Amino acid sequence: MEYKTKYKCQMIHTVAGGLLLLGMSSSGVYANSAMSSNELSSNPFMRAIKNSGIEFGGWVQGGATYNPSQTHGFNGPVTFSDQANRFQLNQLNFFIERGVKTEGKGWDIGFRADFLFGTDAIFTQAYGNPAFDVNNGRPLADRGNWDLEICCNSSRTYGIAIPQAFAEIYAPVGNGLNVKVGHFYTPIGYESVPAPNNFFYSHAYTMQYGEPFTHTGVLGNYNVNKNIVAMFGTIGGSGTGGWDGNFDKQMENWGGIGGVTWNSNDNKTSFNVSGTGSTTSTRNSSFWGMYSIVLQHKFTDRTHLVLQHDHGFADNVMLFNNVYSGVVKDAEWYGVNSHFYYDATPNVSVGVRAEWFRDRDGFRVFAPGRVTAATNHLGTSYASNIGLLGTSTPADYYAVTIGANWKAAKTLNVPWKGLKNFNLRPNIRYDRVDALHESLQTSAYRPFGGNKDQILFSLDAVLPF
Repeated sequence: MEYKTKYKCQMIHTVAGGLLLLGMSSSGVYANSAMSSNELSSNPFMRAIKNSGIEFGGWVQGGATYNPSQTHGFNGPVTFSDQANRFQLNQLNFFIERGVKTEGKGWDIGFRADFLFGTDAIFTQAYGNPAFDVNNGRPLADRGNWDLEICCNSSRTYGIAIPQAFAEIYAPVGNGLNVKVGHFYTPIGYESVPAPNNFFYSHAYTMQYGEPFTHTGVLGNYNVNKNIVAMFGTIGGSGTGGWDGNFDKQMENWGGIGGVTWNSNDNKTSFNVSGTGSTTSTRNSSFWGMYSIVLQHKFTDRTHLVLQHDHGFADNVMLFNNVYSGVVKDAEWYGVNSHFYYDATPNVSVGVRAEWFRDRDGFRVFAPGRVTAATNHLGTSYASNIGLLGTSTPADYYAVTIGANWKAAKTLNVPWKGLKNFNLRPNIRYDRVDALHESLQTSAYRPFGGNKDQILFSLDAVLPF
């Protein structure tokens, strides 16, 4: 039976609202269960779960962004918080895991799996086999069957992703070796997909367009000494150099991932260098890779600084933008961003993030980002009901974001324990773009609702459970 699109949209929004309430309710159940600890310990099943070290949890996150200059419902190339003037249930994430130790004698084994429903799903799926071959533009109908198109395309915004599903083992080799096998979030860069791990609602361009989100493969971490941790592994399942791969396509195309992290003795300073390198796909042996450098420093226990630089490379890719149309060339993208945070009180923190990002060849940044991500091999996007397609051009992108994190329930002494980590995040963000090669542009590049800049006012909430 088929329903009209408008009824599908209503159904999805109803489900989204219900799941939001479910997520909030489940956190309360988890924290305020009527079952006593004695009753739990007398339940054989619950006792077995507890003794095994298996844990269940998750978070719910949603918000809204006001954009006074939008014309088609999107915030230009800004992703994740990409919907203008409407509420988004970004992430309803459930996980099951058994954590693995990172030091000591004796072997240990564990696992983790995440299920994500929401508007962020499209950006966290295993989309590393794109709808068009990046080297020759050939349409690719079969992109893999891991988590693409599980549901909800008719809603244009909501979806499901399985961003993590891996086993992990600890081997008492030397100072301790941990190895993951499966599908997992990238360890590269500073910002990450899970909402509780980030200070701001929106993301930097370096994270959105300069780095992978997930990998499929094998990843090891080894404690060289008390200050240095080495990371190394192999990644595949992708037609974009090991980025965002799945389990049933491009599994013959394997590349490398690696890095090293140094921490000071007082744990106030850390320095990380990491990156990937691979042939693009089994169809083309051209290089695809990137590196990221992240410096973090605590000036005081309440004052934190982060500096990041990313640089990416994709050789012999076919470009389609305002300057290059059907041209094959080596593409590069790079940028610098900084974060400064201050903990005003135990429950209130303020921060600012500033960034410059250059998409030198117009290969990485597209506006709107969701419309491009949802474009199929026929050249149509299910994210737009007005025939809108993503556009790009060689350009410099600038962004400044100011915001706060407020643990409202703790501040107000709300007695419900399920709300103790409830976090409100108001943000104000300014974006601007300057196109490169203005004289060669086929048309003016105005990705922010027909403008070269935009200002966004957003508020979201994160509730772990």
